[in-house]
Amino acid sequence: MRIRPFAPEDLDTLIDLTIETFRPYFEGFLDGLLGGDLAQLHHGRWQQDYRDDLPTLHDPAAGRHIAVADAGVIAGYVSWTIGERPGRGQIYLLAVAERHRGRRVARDLCEHAIERMKAAEVRFVEIGTGGDPFHAPARALYEVLGFTKVPGAFYLKLI
Repeated sequence: MRIRPFAPEDLDTLIDLTIETFRPYFEGFLDGLLGGDLAQLHHGRWQQDYRDDLPTLHDPAAGRHIAVADAGVIAGYVSWTIGERPGRGQIYLLAVAERHRGRRVARDLCEHAIERMKAAEVRFVEIGTGGDPFHAPARALYEVLGFTKVPGAFYLKLI
């Protein structure tokens, strides 16, 4: 597997990969947690949201980057941003195809993004994830990579 820069022809594959990666979260866990109406209002367009968001994630002139794990097919990708605030970077989105999970793909992608940010004089990197069972592997990875968990709370109410 090699990590390479994003190419425009990757876009449709990355969108499909993202939707399939996060489908269990949105259609399983989140629906059950929030209930139908609140889940629909808050994340009812989640697939379209990814279709709209992914094309904006790679714009190096604006500090937005994507790298792709290529194993003959796209195994995963990471997107990150640099420069919104001095010295700060953010790993924005990470997705790995199910058949490539557990093979260091996510770790290699994160390390790649962190090294690129370090080379750009980023001093700290932020990454977010959920506290639910779906996101447990992500939390474990981020802790192995040396990230510090910052407790928080997020609330929603249907009115």
